[in-house]
Amino acid sequence: MRSSIRVLVASSMLAAAVVATTAAPAQAGGLIVIDHGHVDVVGVAVEDGDLHLHVHDESVEPGEERAPEDVTLRVRPSARTSVPTDTAYAFLGDAGDPVWILPQTQNPDLIWAGLGTEEIDAGVLRADTVNVTFAVLGPGDVAVYTENAFGLPADILVDTGDGQPDTFALSTGDHLHANWAFEKPGTYRIAVAVTGKLAATGRTVADAGLYRFEVKA
Repeated sequence: MRSSIRVLVASSMLAAAVVATTAAPAQAGGLIVIDHGHVDVVGVAVEDGDLHLHVHDESVEPGEERAPEDVTLRVRPSARTSVPTDTAYAFLGDAGDPVWILPQTQNPDLIWAGLGTEEIDAGVLRADTVNVTFAVLGPGDVAVYTENAFGLPADILVDTGDGQPDTFALSTGDHLHANWAFEKPGTYRIAVAVTGKLAATGRTVADAGLYRFEVKA
């Protein structure tokens, strides 16, 4: 029964949590503000037989595990850049348009945003896979993507502007850094759900969280 409840929470959050927050928006006061350093924004573990979603904050020593709802992730004004002229970047907008990017490669002045499943051992989940789904409410579109050695987009994990479901798979025991791009300044609320199946029983496990990003002009 506990697992069924968690699966229901994971799916319902994606449909309702973002809308619900518009009635009573979270305030920055009282939340932990993170604006630089290594942060696994989407950290996933298996605890007590269920998935556990958290923020692994390595911007402080020795590192802290935080609930997504306890954190404001601040994108500093220095993250602002322009959409490249190469058409491979058209998913970010028109060439030359402003865009705020937390980069895949570390910049000590910005959040180095990761996605981590290294706490999940091989063989715990079927196919050693965690499925991740994003639902976004904000002033603009959001994209999460990796770049190849030539500096061009490789995998587009999330693109809220293409009208397609924003679901992607992460391999367990892995750690990934990507570019997080925001179309406009303002406050974004991102509902994230993670799901998988236990290899031993086939039981579906899930968790969900609501993230707050503040993009500063």
